[in-house]
Amino acid sequence: MSDAIAATPQVPDRTVGDPAVEDARRLASRARQAAALLAEFTQEQIDRIVDAMAAAVRPRAEQFARMAVEETGFGVVADKILKNRFAAERVHAFIRPMRTVGVVGRRDDIKVVEIAEPFGVVAGIVPSTNPTSTAIYKILIALKARCPIVLSPHPSAARCITAVAEIMDAAAREAGAPEGSIGWMQHVSLAGTQALMQHRDVAVILATGGMGLVRAAYSAGKPAYGVGPGNAPCYVERSGDLAKAASDIVTGKSFDNGLLCSSPNSAVVDREVAEPFKRELQKQGAHFLTPDEGRRLAEVLVTPQRLPNPRFVGRSAVTIATEAGLEVPPDTRILVVELEGVGRDYPLSIEKLCPVLSFYVVADWREGCERCKQILRYGGMGHTMSIHSTNERIILEFGLRKPAFRIVVNTPTTHGSIGLTTGLDPAMTLGCGGYGGNITSDNISPRHLLNIKRLAWELRTPASVAAAPPPPLPDPPAAVHEVPADAVQAQIAAVLGTPASGPGTVAPAPPVDFVCEDDVRQALRHNARITITERTIVTPLARELGEARGVFVVV
Repeated sequence: MSDAIAATPQVPDRTVGDPAVEDARRLASRARQAAALLAEFTQEQIDRIVDAMAAAVRPRAEQFARMAVEETGFGVVADKILKNRFAAERVHAFIRPMRTVGVVGRRDDIKVVEIAEPFGVVAGIVPSTNPTSTAIYKILIALKARCPIVLSPHPSAARCITAVAEIMDAAAREAGAPEGSIGWMQHVSLAGTQALMQHRDVAVILATGGMGLVRAAYSAGKPAYGVGPGNAPCYVERSGDLAKAASDIVTGKSFDNGLLCSSPNSAVVDREVAEPFKRELQKQGAHFLTPDEGRRLAEVLVTPQRLPNPRFVGRSAVTIATEAGLEVPPDTRILVVELEGVGRDYPLSIEKLCPVLSFYVVADWREGCERCKQILRYGGMGHTMSIHSTNERIILEFGLRKPAFRIVVNTPTTHGSIGLTTGLDPAMTLGCGGYGGNITSDNISPRHLLNIKRLAWELRTPASVAAAPPPPLPDPPAAVHEVPADAVQAQIAAVLGTPASGPGTVAPAPPVDFVCEDDVRQALRHNARITITERTIVTPLARELGEARGVFVVV
């Protein structure tokens, strides 16, 4: 050892003695031992364990719901019962027929056999907003994939999450699961959660929670399934069934007091039907606030950082109104505020996580399309939206144009996105794809916790390949109109807010109205800058990346 190395002061490990960190390390190591045993289980053994766990929690759906509401203060007992039943019944029914052991696929035409391998130990981060249903769901899909799981409960929901884990662990072990297949941290802290995610024995992370936590999961050096924030717009087109659309939106917004990330956050309505649609909303228990009342509500509901005030997350519409000093009818289900724009000047255009709905009027579906894009860019990229229409052409246009990976049609976003009222895979974790900075746009299932290895037989010998004539070329693609390079450069400049290259082009481009994370990445890729003003809508992830890399020019 050199003198220089010997003289280097040792930095003390401040995590030594932290009970949460020690908890994480112990549980991860124990789960790794269980993983080796689970990997040898047959499909019948795994299914027996999964069936036993689901059967154990089904009768306790109400018990767990009441525990969650009492501990966190969030949501509605009846709705949490439905979410618990959804996880224990609908998710279980969906995953039960899946083959997750041994040969799971054959391609006889190309002589390939697919074999499932478990990913390994799962770190499951469970939020306070949907604590018991998320715990049920994550344990079920992990064990179905032969993966042990260690839960890190949110501190404000640790008791109810622990209750779920204890019941499912007892049922699993009675059905033959090895000890350590299900673990849960009894000491909870940020340091403990980080230690769990970074532990060498953890193979993959299932992260559900705030944007900071999800970002930490992606920074842990492990594969991770995290979900971005939701800010779901609901477009009501003039051909839609107004009564059903109103019922769907109020039902979705009031469900569990707006806690699901796919809860409706804005209604975007064609002007032609705006007034009758307002009346339909009012019939469903919506209360429209005056502009002054809307400003007063925004002052208490939204923090200066443009985040929902935790005091009001998951509270009822009447409770929120009372706290804001507003008088509303006692049967009010949601509060509605009419807005003219999206962004920092319109605080209530964010994701609100409570039964408060923004309301926009647009001229037609084209303007509605752009307004929905603005809303998604302001904190909901890649997540969910709905369209209420009977015009198939317009429905398809929305599917083609929207930066959301779940566009549900004529159903509540809350229920449709998770697969309760649609044919989407039933899930409590919804990927937002590249738009939302996630690795997948899927609803997460046991398939995402499997690695697939492939047996591939020889179809042709090297010698025959060398001697064979070149394969016939496929037909060329349909002719397209070529765009001159300077026109492409000008288009890039227009999108990125940068001056187009070329002689005499020195004036800065005009400021843009919206900037999302993908815009910033495009600017970095082209070594360009983006011109913005104080009124430009910049999503939180875009602002963080752009300011760190010096992309923005503020005028």
